[in-house]
Amino acid sequence: MKAIAWAYLAAIYSFILLPVVVLVVFSFQDGRLPVPPFQGATVKWYAQVLADRDLLAALGNSALVAVTSSAVALVLGFLAAHGLARVRLPGSVLMRGLLIAPLTVSYLIIALGLLNMFNQIGLRPSLLATGIGHVVINLPLCFAILYAAMGDHQKSAERAARDLGAGEVQVLWLVSAPMLMAPMAAAFFLSVTFSWDEFIIAFLLTRFDVTLPVEIWSMLKSGLSPKTNAIGSLVFLVSIMVVGFLELFVFRRQK
Repeated sequence: MKAIAWAYLAAIYSFILLPVVVLVVFSFQDGRLPVPPFQGATVKWYAQVLADRDLLAALGNSALVAVTSSAVALVLGFLAAHGLARVRLPGSVLMRGLLIAPLTVSYLIIALGLLNMFNQIGLRPSLLATGIGHVVINLPLCFAILYAAMGDHQKSAERAARDLGAGEVQVLWLVSAPMLMAPMAAAFFLSVTFSWDEFIIAFLLTRFDVTLPVEIWSMLKSGLSPKTNAIGSLVFLVSIMVVGFLELFVFRRQK
């Protein structure tokens, strides 16, 4: 049975990691196409990525939109989760359902709806419009994670803080938020990941200042290149570094 379990585990990890391994290996391809056979190692594609101003600008735009929209979604999700978890309101179940509803809607429908609404109010396609769209899709995620993490022990600590004279803002800032630091970090970085990879909303709601997925799509229109593999490898490296940082300095400390 142990052999079967190890074989199953190896198959699962191979299924998950094999595309990443292929991506990284062929980012060093000394040829025009990132396909077998492997023609030798080179780092020229990484040099081209780091020298491409449009690509670096798109990378900066993606980072700006991802971090800003995730921070806004986190704050709004935290306030909504705290309010609905701590105060009994008429129709609170319906409110929770409405907050989570965007998770069940296609990004294409959300993007088209936002595009029509922005045209009505005069907001042209831009990074601001894309950021608002990413808040719409990440807010339900942050709300769901934080609402599920709010337990009775936090409620008791908040009540004790109020008994000691703390105001509501102080309770939120000094008691509720620190006790939910790990779920808040998880919600924030998961939102950053979704925003970073999102294409449909960014494609429809940007024009000149595009994000990284839109820039990569523009590159792919001219055909496959190891340069796109190099971009993916760099993004994967950054993701691994972020996960390692969270594990070492956030989640382990919470444990």
